[in-house]
Amino acid sequence: MDRAKKPAAIPVSPIQPTPQVSISDDNSRVTANLPTGEQVDVLLYGATVISWKAANGKENLFLSSKAHLDGSKPVRGGIPLVFPVFGPPHPEHATGKLPQHGFARNSKWEYLGKSSSESSSLPNSTGDASVKLDFGLSNSMLADSKWNYHFNLTYSVTLSQDSLETSLVVRNTGSSNYDFHVLFHTYLAIDDINQITVSGLEKAAFKDKVQGGQEMQAAGKPISIESETDRIYNAPPEQAIKVLEHGKDRYELSRDMLSDVVVWNPWIEKAKGMADFGPEDGYKNMICVEAGSVSAWNTLEAGDTWEGGQRIKAL
Repeated sequence: MDRAKKPAAIPVSPIQPTPQVSISDDNSRVTANLPTGEQVDVLLYGATVISWKAANGKENLFLSSKAHLDGSKPVRGGIPLVFPVFGPPHPEHATGKLPQHGFARNSKWEYLGKSSSESSSLPNSTGDASVKLDFGLSNSMLADSKWNYHFNLTYSVTLSQDSLETSLVVRNTGSSNYDFHVLFHTYLAIDDINQITVSGLEKAAFKDKVQGGQEMQAAGKPISIESETDRIYNAPPEQAIKVLEHGKDRYELSRDMLSDVVVWNPWIEKAKGMADFGPEDGYKNMICVEAGSVSAWNTLEAGDTWEGGQRIKAL
């Protein structure tokens, strides 16, 4: 028998797609994909980001064709994490017995899990707008770090539709203060180094490592790469940095608590001399623009926490 007044049907919202995260069969890498097609790959060795792709498949990070991805040595390319020392060890410092660039990039990290942003409220939303992957490393996970301090590191990699964020939280879990450097050694993928300029550092003084660490005055113009380049610029974190190709914006870098920017390209001869750098002319297709805090030591008191990070926007 028909009822005169049927209850109205309860509207059902369509199920929105969500980011997908997978772990490789050998438990060596974590891959995250957004519903819109963006992707990031992170090796647990060094918590190294080795790939960041746009929705159309375009790769934003340079990875050497000879990079070791088996955990036998630090990865050449992507975003290696430098901690707790930048560059060669300092013989008279507590970091003196560590390998170059510290131990974070050649240690096995733990994958702690993922979190996603809430779905966008904008019309035609394609689901969650970002996904964050967390990785952890502590002194108890190292067999012999040659750095006798207690610490807990949480490294976060956040993939959004037009950007990638990396951030590090350093917790001093011991009873002694310690000093550290930190740097995101980002290898950006480009088409032609001869068509690249870097803006935002025109007023920044820098240390030229190619010239033996000579202190140089601000150049007053955008940076172009015409030979081996290895410079440490000191610039306030609120100063945005842009990489332009053919005069058009390609990447924009913003920083939090990181007052240094390293600009590096090995050029012809140095590229030939690095056994894990390839192809031989790969220097034409990469530029390192590295956010960090390395020109002076950061001192972390017992029980305290430090946090800093970067956001790279692909334009």
